[in-house]
Amino acid sequence: MKKSIIALATVLTALFSANNIQANTAKLESGTTEIVDASQLQSVYDAYFTVKDALIKSDSKLTSAKAKDLLTAITAVKMDKLKSNEHTVWMKVVKKLTADAKSISATTDLKKQRETFKSLSKNTYDLIKVSSPEQTIYKQYCPMADADWLSKEKAVKNPYYGSSMLTCGNVVETIK
Repeated sequence: MKKSIIALATVLTALFSANNIQANTAKLESGTTEIVDASQLQSVYDAYFTVKDALIKSDSKLTSAKAKDLLTAITAVKMDKLKSNEHTVWMKVVKKLTADAKSISATTDLKKQRETFKSLSKNTYDLIKVSSPEQTIYKQYCPMADADWLSKEKAVKNPYYGSSMLTCGNVVETIK
């Protein structure tokens, strides 16, 4: 009888341990998926920030080149790797993001690039609001351009006017 109880206890312990290992493995796999999810959109955000930085410098050729990089990042996103809420917003904004990036990359007219950047910023904002960016993002607003943009820095550097009105604007939202 004692041997039966010990054998039963051993079997139950082994089953419990196997179940815990399986559960921990599932947690690790889902954790890995989350990392992939974050990096899916992070490359789009990073490319957006390089476009913004080129506009701050008022360098239309650099802006065009960085918009091509943004287009590459957009097309590289694997929608099946996005979280449900990100996927929903992605489906709403991907055509606009693509069109804006193409438009900015196709011209070296700084005025046109900045005008299109307004739409690009709005759609990037919609997307960043539902995702978990790697760092704090600041939504900033310029009353002169009546437009928003996103920045990794709290300090205002205006992409709509560059050096002529570099610090025009203020932080209107902090996204964490």
